[in-house]
Amino acid sequence: MKAWLENTITAYVRDFESRPDITSRWKEPLYAYADAKDPLFERFKEVVSPTHCMPQDFVPDAASVITYFLPFEASIVYSNVGGRLSSEVWGRAYIETNTLIGEINAHVYEALAGKGFVSTKMPATHNFDEERLMSDWSHRHAAYAAGLGTFGLNNMLITEAGCAGRIGSIITNLSLPATPRQALERCAFKRDGSCGVCVSACVHNALFFDHFDRHRCYEMCLENASHLKHRGAADVCGKCVAGMPCAFKG
Repeated sequence: MKAWLENTITAYVRDFESRPDITSRWKEPLYAYADAKDPLFERFKEVVSPTHCMPQDFVPDAASVITYFLPFEASIVYSNVGGRLSSEVWGRAYIETNTLIGEINAHVYEALAGKGFVSTKMPATHNFDEERLMSDWSHRHAAYAAGLGTFGLNNMLITEAGCAGRIGSIITNLSLPATPRQALERCAFKRDGSCGVCVSACVHNALFFDHFDRHRCYEMCLENASHLKHRGAADVCGKCVAGMPCAFKG
């Protein structure tokens, strides 16, 4: 079933890229799976938000959480290096990937239903409290639980293909073997203090070595949303990702 799921999602990405109105491109997706009863999900109520949901809040008999990472093609990432505002290419990739993740999850929902299983159609973003700026379901934390990567100083999940891309997740009552969480620390700063470039790359003084100001970060995202409003909903920044040593590898 894992092979079928991964082939289904990868094929959907390639079909999506072929649409004449889509300009973004993605490298080969990465996949990881979590046990829906993993105690780590309970801990997310402490480290993410007290209202962070459990998989069973969405699917009462949830057995697994499917997570995937869609790495951006290099040209998208390099387009966003330098300057204060996000590039048009980066903003468009953000919007198009949000659409792609929503469509992937809806497609998998239908495909699993055809096999007698229940799953979720979780949106890629905009499922957070705009005052607390905390999500009740974090795709990144679900992917961490699944062993897809580890968190960098920039708060992004660094996978073996880096952190320049987007993460999606699907909760289902289909039971799938969990991916072992690796002991490897992928953030060079957290591993041995040898990096920290993302701190100086932050253009709005939101990221520090000892803390992260999520409200200042969101201010910058809203500045870009205004700058890119002709493209759609692009409340994004990405300066702490583009051009970083961890952008393409972990």
